[in-house]
Amino acid sequence: MNILITGSAGFIGFHTSLKLIEKKKCQLFGIDNINNYYDKKIKYDRLEILKRNKNFNFKKLDITNYKNIFNYVKKNKIEYIIHLAAQAGVRHSLKKPRDYINSNLIGFFNILEICKKLKIKHLVYASTSSVYGLNQNFPFREDKIADHPIQLYAATKKSNEIMAHSYSHLYNIPTTGCRFFTVYGPWGRPDMSLFKFTKNIIEKKKIEIFNNGNHSRDFTYCKDVANIISILLFKIPKKRPKFNKKNLDPSLSTAPFNILNISSGKKVKLLDFIKEIELNLKKKSKKKFLPMQTGDIKDTLSSKKKLSKFIGNQKTVNYKDGIKYFIDWYKKYYKINDSI
Repeated sequence: MNILITGSAGFIGFHTSLKLIEKKKCQLFGIDNINNYYDKKIKYDRLEILKRNKNFNFKKLDITNYKNIFNYVKKNKIEYIIHLAAQAGVRHSLKKPRDYINSNLIGFFNILEICKKLKIKHLVYASTSSVYGLNQNFPFREDKIADHPIQLYAATKKSNEIMAHSYSHLYNIPTTGCRFFTVYGPWGRPDMSLFKFTKNIIEKKKIEIFNNGNHSRDFTYCKDVANIISILLFKIPKKRPKFNKKNLDPSLSTAPFNILNISSGKKVKLLDFIKEIELNLKKKSKKKFLPMQTGDIKDTLSSKKKLSKFIGNQKTVNYKDGIKYFIDWYKKYYKINDSI
């Protein structure tokens, strides 16, 4: 079977590609525009690993170019699409909002149109826990309304879910939206907290801690995410003629449409997370406490009930082990000497 993974040079795209490579019958086609949102080197290094596998193919393409993407998908007889390409980052969305409109809305529309015209068997795409926005009913559940995003990044991802529903309804396209909860681990994005904290602690620089450290997150290990995506791809949603239209569940429909939380289902205090980084580095951090930043969500915690019911219970990596795996990778990748 032929599978397209958009954003294959990205963090989650890389790990998902590695996981699917294990499935010998899969032929993977990765695309990415290799933008300069963060250091391109780590993107090319991820691709270098993926290209060692004969059943992985890569082409540099931008999802905002409909014609190029359509021709590539058609030429390679793609059957399934995992859409992970997007402009990520909460804080960047405050500075360059147009990037999110182009990539996350126009780009996603292009993918939906391709799914329609080429009759793709299943579209699995990235959403985010940030769609829960002002919601403080913990744990976050997919059957509850998530209509109050507090920054544009989350708004574009919520828009993706609604767009996917319309195409599922109109054209019978099976779609599954994955609300990722704070994904972390080896080969992670340099703009994310674990990466920045580790780098600054090693370099004896201050780490910025927003909301005076009173944050908590449902941290999800990257390989757990890749494993779940690889299972979901072949769990294709079906139509639900008995869907209750008077008591709507926003994560389901009469159409072949589904929304799922992807998480560990455990809440970790930010300061405990930092403490674990310090223990692994054997270094104390220099902390700079700052007020809550615009667009930040104070706490996240996901319900895993729906996902577990759908694909069964999946083991997840404890955040302490996950931090250790990341720091071991970081030291090796950046050739950090423990004596420094």
